[in-house]
Amino acid sequence: MSAQHAAPTHDRVLVVDFGAQYAQLIARRVREARVYSEIVPRTMPLAEMLAKRPKGIIFSGGPASVHVDGAPSIDAAVYDAEVPILGICYGAQLIAQQLGGVVERTGGGEYGRTQLTRLGSSVVLSALPEEQQVWMSHGDAISTAPDGFVVTASSPGAPVAALEDRDRAVYGVQFHPEVVHTERGQEVLRAFLFDVCDCRPTWTNTNIIEEAVAEIRAQVGGEKVICGLSGGVDSSVAAALVHRAIGDQLTCVFVDHGLLRLGEAEQVEETFRRQFHMDLVHVKAADRFLEALSDIREPESKRKIIGETFIRVFEEVASDYSDAGYLVQGTLYPDIVESGGADNATIKSHHNVGGLPDDMKFELVEPLRNLFKDEVRAIGEELGLPEEIVWRQPFPGPGLAVRIIGTITPDRIEMLRQADHIVVEEIRRAGLYREIWQSFAVLPGDVHTVGVMGDGRTYENPIIVRAVTSEDAMTADWARLSHDLLERIASRIINEVAGVNRVAYDITSKPPGTIEWE
Repeated sequence: MSAQHAAPTHDRVLVVDFGAQYAQLIARRVREARVYSEIVPRTMPLAEMLAKRPKGIIFSGGPASVHVDGAPSIDAAVYDAEVPILGICYGAQLIAQQLGGVVERTGGGEYGRTQLTRLGSSVVLSALPEEQQVWMSHGDAISTAPDGFVVTASSPGAPVAALEDRDRAVYGVQFHPEVVHTERGQEVLRAFLFDVCDCRPTWTNTNIIEEAVAEIRAQVGGEKVICGLSGGVDSSVAAALVHRAIGDQLTCVFVDHGLLRLGEAEQVEETFRRQFHMDLVHVKAADRFLEALSDIREPESKRKIIGETFIRVFEEVASDYSDAGYLVQGTLYPDIVESGGADNATIKSHHNVGGLPDDMKFELVEPLRNLFKDEVRAIGEELGLPEEIVWRQPFPGPGLAVRIIGTITPDRIEMLRQADHIVVEEIRRAGLYREIWQSFAVLPGDVHTVGVMGDGRTYENPIIVRAVTSEDAMTADWARLSHDLLERIASRIINEVAGVNRVAYDITSKPPGTIEWE
């Protein structure tokens, strides 16, 4: 759903991205309040921002200091545009600096849960108690508010933890109201949206679907369209949206690259060909992908090879279908963020973003590009997709290739596939499947460990079990699985998967790690 095509009947709030991955989380929280939000780069000319007729503007946080050379900034004329502004963390410091306040390098900073003290009355903090826990992540601190501002909160490391100028409708908070660790943070955003900006809560799943359908029809007209269908929730919802929009113009292409989970290919066929009566082409290309990946060890290379091979397969299929000019992908916001942007570091290239070849012949149709996983699930339910599709745990497009560390071989794929199936099966039996964001197995392919089995020495493979909890994949915590459950998983893998003699559990959160190993 292209942001620029969003219906003008909805009130719109712009989130100006100053380089923080939390910008997407802010936008998501605004949408949770049923207000349409759109992320814009801080380099967008002010005239273009105002042409979107926003009811409010939110400045995101960012990794930089306002004191460094080339620090992200914005046209100061925005403060005279008569559009309410809320600055968060770096955004609050930028407001203070640009309007004549003082931002100091304290040499200390605050990180993590912090006690916030509300000072007097406040518009955006009106629902909060005098004392509460908030989430801080800053080194610099506002020490003096600009003229015309009132200081409405403080913390041990931030004398100006919140400030506001009601006459100009400019507000700033040093803490992060968008993260779950800030108690009642959503109430801060709601106060800004409804009490300050006077927004209407009209952004609903039904509206998202209706407008996505309209945009798809406007983009593709009467041309043929191919959808890269993996069977995961993202591509499945994208396929359902496009099918609703253009019906028989759509051909779904399911590429079996030989890196799928156990029984996945059969499930995809059952759901889309037999249940939804979609035109589905099943391309069995395992040998082609394995040949392309032969002797490839580096994760970025794996992702880009898989991405390009996918496109080449699609191009070949397209030639059999009136040279379809459009390719549907289930690209989501986190894919775009992690693949890098103007102010964002590239964490890893997603196969459907950084892995697309420059000479690709298709024009992309990406109806989910501005959505988070939870929004996609809600839309999938609204479209009538079955629960087993809508609530499938995320699975990377490159499949098991990025869960095998080192080189990929048929034997390693099968070993990991069997181990992964046991992990997911036991998580389901424990009733934790929907509670856990992702649970899977990892095979460190070039590592072997000594073991004892049947009174004899073994020198075989370890399996790493990974299970995390998350809301949006931007951050994640390792799941506190019971010892009994971990024991069952380990025992089954060692006894049922040939070539494995050791199981370990990964207790790394994101950050510093990522959810996937590659």
